[in-house]
Amino acid sequence: MTKPGLLIVFSGPSGAGKDTVLKRFLDENPDCALSVSATTRAPREGEVDGENYFFITRERFGELTAMGEMLEYAYYNGNYYGTPKDMVEEQRARGKNVILEIEVQGALKIKEMGIDAVFIFLMPPSWKTLKQRLANRNTDSPWNVAERLNIAVTEMESAHLYDYIVVNDDLDACTAQMKAVVAAAQCRAEYCRELVEEVLRDAQTIHVSDN
Repeated sequence: MTKPGLLIVFSGPSGAGKDTVLKRFLDENPDCALSVSATTRAPREGEVDGENYFFITRERFGELTAMGEMLEYAYYNGNYYGTPKDMVEEQRARGKNVILEIEVQGALKIKEMGIDAVFIFLMPPSWKTLKQRLANRNTDSPWNVAERLNIAVTEMESAHLYDYIVVNDDLDACTAQMKAVVAAAQCRAEYCRELVEEVLRDAQTIHVSDN
């Protein structure tokens, strides 16, 4: 019996380094896969449709949500973001731990729905570091940077609603913490319930003296 993979919800403010951390983590943990989200925003330079995001129109996004094809969705900084449900379910059924890199709004919707998931929030080591990382991107206007910082305050106010907080100060240490969190989640009693029940069923049919 293939044990279903974990659903890992991963969030953090813009500039916390989510993409960098996840790239390193996924390179080192082939049993995990990143769910590709759909978005209505335009692709940035170097982004590939179907790899970084599924870039779709607002009309198409609305159709998918109306049909219930999104596990969650949220409106962030002028655009919609959502998680296609089928891809997540298919990978988990194959035993892959699926990571959803999503906004706090979407993460809290998943929590409200009662979906069994592990919630990880990525924090910057300081506010000064966060501001510097956003300024160094050179991909946003000063107005957009200011808007992202305003949103970051609101997002970090919800960090205590997550199961784990990982600080991205040193990439190696941060990646190791992520690995430890996933390992701990795989040992949760709830996640191992089917294994326990299987062993107990065997106890009813196999005599203690049997090999």
